[in-house]
Amino acid sequence: MTLTAYVAQFIRKSTLADAPPDVVHLAKRSILDGIGLALAGSRSAAGRIAQDHVREQSCHEVASVLGTPLRTIPRFAAFANGLAMHADDYDDTQLAVKADRVYGLLAHPTAPVLPAVLALSERDDRSGAELLEAYLVGVEVETKVAEAISPRHYDDGFHSTATAGAIGSGAAAAKLLGFDEGAIARTLGMSASQAGGLRENFGTMTKPFHAGRAAESGVVAADLVARGFTAAPNILEAKRGYFSAAGGGYDAALIDGRLGSPWTFASPGVSIKPHPSGSLTHPGMWAMLELIRANDIRPERVRHVTVGTNRHMPNALIHLRPENELQAKFSMPFCMAILLLERSAGLAQFTDEVVARADVKELIARIDHVVDPEAEAAGYQNMTTIIRVELTDGRTLEARAAFGKGSPQSPMTDAELVEKFLDCADWAGAARGAAQSIADRVMSLERERSVRALVEAVGNAMTSVATGSR
Repeated sequence: MTLTAYVAQFIRKSTLADAPPDVVHLAKRSILDGIGLALAGSRSAAGRIAQDHVREQSCHEVASVLGTPLRTIPRFAAFANGLAMHADDYDDTQLAVKADRVYGLLAHPTAPVLPAVLALSERDDRSGAELLEAYLVGVEVETKVAEAISPRHYDDGFHSTATAGAIGSGAAAAKLLGFDEGAIARTLGMSASQAGGLRENFGTMTKPFHAGRAAESGVVAADLVARGFTAAPNILEAKRGYFSAAGGGYDAALIDGRLGSPWTFASPGVSIKPHPSGSLTHPGMWAMLELIRANDIRPERVRHVTVGTNRHMPNALIHLRPENELQAKFSMPFCMAILLLERSAGLAQFTDEVVARADVKELIARIDHVVDPEAEAAGYQNMTTIIRVELTDGRTLEARAAFGKGSPQSPMTDAELVEKFLDCADWAGAARGAAQSIADRVMSLERERSVRALVEAVGNAMTSVATGSR
């Protein structure tokens, strides 16, 4: 059996019952997180531009753009919602298995997959269990593809959320629509041919565009295959296929026979972010926040801060002196500075106005992000971050972390996750009571009889003036 045939067989045969209860619960947590992020991201500048683009398309109104009154066709709803889920760089993150796979530099699994199945489920009025099943399968394929491809794929500039995300979106759409294995393989073939996205765009609106386009790609592929479109049946393993062309090869042992064994949600797991910034900033932010609280560090007492990481991390955190909120999300100095100044780093801190503040810029000038040999030696499956804070009284305080809050090593509780969702919903202008009801329903998603009714409830929650319009 070819690899693509194996993947197609997994997609067709897998059921929600195959996933252990803890995996199903973790999937629902990420779905809730994704919906909240789509609401918050609908207020971002990139989200509004995407909505204007979608609004101008002449189409049937069968699928919702979350956080807005806008309804459109599934492909455009998937695009707008996928972009919004990634707009604040607040979405979940895949962990790596092997030491050379670079933790945090794989895929953001939910943003490309959930919007595709959400749009199709709303159109066809599927049940929550059907949506959950397709989402789980899509994320499993997406994350195993991202893990298996040669690390060269990411190192040379591809954005895995865009590339593996398109394949995961196609897998989920094909599952939801009940395709046979031949049609699933063709959907994967079309999805892989649309897979693209370059990391040089980090810190711009094009980064979340990658997630939106990946979500849309799966819907487009499934729609065309349903109408008889053809594609190569061996797209993953072929000499001129995805793994070879996009990465120069892959590790078959990380995908062949590994789908659902174990599920990625179970091992190595998926991180949910407590801060709207690149995942590689999070261990350092956690360590810095703990250091600040333990020693009551005030900005005026700080002479200099050095943040040491492995060499891959500055390759993604490319904005040492950011000029706007999007660049700040990929700036270790900004993330350290804002914690020192405000002891918080949420949606309200990542704005153009905050980045432009004189006190922020002055403190950033005292912070360096460097490659540290000790962090480099710790292995790329970790995000080991070593912080040294030199104080004006001559003391040096040090802290370190390999993982951040929200990782499987230090997961958010369900209550903390719901609070994050409520904060995102509030940022978008949703009434808190209605948002709490939505959270309760999503956390029992398999019992929802109508995704259409659930999405309608999300729309009805948008009753107050948005506090996060920007």
